[in-house]
Amino acid sequence: MIHTVKIIGAGIALLLLCLWLGRMMGGADQPAIMARSALVFIPLWLVCAGINMWVGVTREGYTVKEEIPFFLVVFLIPAAMAQLVSFVYSR
Repeated sequence: MIHTVKIIGAGIALLLLCLWLGRMMGGADQPAIMARSALVFIPLWLVCAGINMWVGVTREGYTVKEEIPFFLVVFLIPAAMAQLVSFVYSR
């Protein structure tokens, strides 16, 4: 459970990094850049969450069936936050 919380925290940190990079590219003046930065995060996070699942299956000995619920939680919480940020900036 602690590992899951740490990975979700890493996802939120990656989202913040993407938003910071968007801001550095001029997003403070253009909300569309900030919205796009949040959306760019989602496929990046999908890959990272997939790698986390792969490690759980190949190195920790869990089955894919056991890892799928954790993958969904790990992916969906930061991705939902990114979607919300994108929605707010695109208004």
